[in-house]
Amino acid sequence: MSMLAKRIAPQKLLFRNPFFKVRDLLLISAIFLLHASQWVGAAEKFSGIGRAATPAEIKAWDIDVRPDFLGLPSGAGSVAKGQQVWEAKCESCHGTFGESNEYFTPVAGGTTAQDMVTGRVAMLKRPDFPQRTTLMKLSQLSTLWDYINRAMPWNAPKSLSTDEVYAVTAYILNFGDIVPADFVLSDKNIREVQARLPNRNGVAKFTPLWDTNGKGDVQNKRCMSNCKTAVKIISFLPDFAQNAHGNLAEQNRLIGPTRGIDTAKNSQGKAAIMASPVNTNSIEMIGIANKYACLACHAPNSKIIGPSYAEVAAKYKGDATAATTLAKKIKAGGSGVWGAIPMPSHPDMNDNDLQALVAWCLAGGL
Repeated sequence: MSMLAKRIAPQKLLFRNPFFKVRDLLLISAIFLLHASQWVGAAEKFSGIGRAATPAEIKAWDIDVRPDFLGLPSGAGSVAKGQQVWEAKCESCHGTFGESNEYFTPVAGGTTAQDMVTGRVAMLKRPDFPQRTTLMKLSQLSTLWDYINRAMPWNAPKSLSTDEVYAVTAYILNFGDIVPADFVLSDKNIREVQARLPNRNGVAKFTPLWDTNGKGDVQNKRCMSNCKTAVKIISFLPDFAQNAHGNLAEQNRLIGPTRGIDTAKNSQGKAAIMASPVNTNSIEMIGIANKYACLACHAPNSKIIGPSYAEVAAKYKGDATAATTLAKKIKAGGSGVWGAIPMPSHPDMNDNDLQALVAWCLAGGL
């Protein structure tokens, strides 16, 4: 207990005393005033620690979009433009038509034209329906826009321009026939599109959670009975992709209840490379490969999503045109050579990095 607390503690009894008088209140006030100057002096000693955030810093952080679309920036994007961005940066994880791949749940499917009339997705009531897609659950269009803007693509979050976010959002909406193929989504018409969402009426506002005078429903008996004893996980971030943005265990504060999982142990991509015999050149190449998220899909001697570097080197061994072929494939992206899952394009990769990666790949990642 601090000295101030010790001096004030006896006075707490006065408030419970029926003979408490004004002079006692004055005494307590005097004690606070006595120590006020000490508190101010202590604050001045640490005046060099911290500073007010600049307007630019606040603007960079304050990017969320509310359900009423407050915070939504001006911009526009067409379905056609969205398809271009999707094929370059989204398709490898979410599939050509939002059907996803073997790791992620589908974005589209499960909605009907009748759902857009009622505002409630009928398939959500069917326990036998295979999976709940994004468009089935989406009740606020701002949620979809905001998530894409902050978190996508997963290997380069916040890299999409505002217009690209509008375009990708429009393309996803077109998957469910919520908007036509020639539609241009913008901050001017997004509210009209919200009124067409198949599940816009599927979420009810629970007043006690919003009303400061209410009581939260924390003892609802319906939620405490017939609970499932086991949970089946059907969508997850695979081990090889967990370390794509660095080890999460090293990105958390060392105080508080939250601890990041040691993703370096689970990442087959980066861990496999780091565990393999490498020379100085390979160590440098690991940095370049990680810069372009190559290690999320490729490892030296084991297949992840894409082929191993050893497999690529073996396939093109003795091919005089291999370097040119691979350079074009890395730049343009695509699928078909090693399977149905497409490799995203890398149009912004500089030529020096591109040539170095091609040479490293043809050497088997050694």
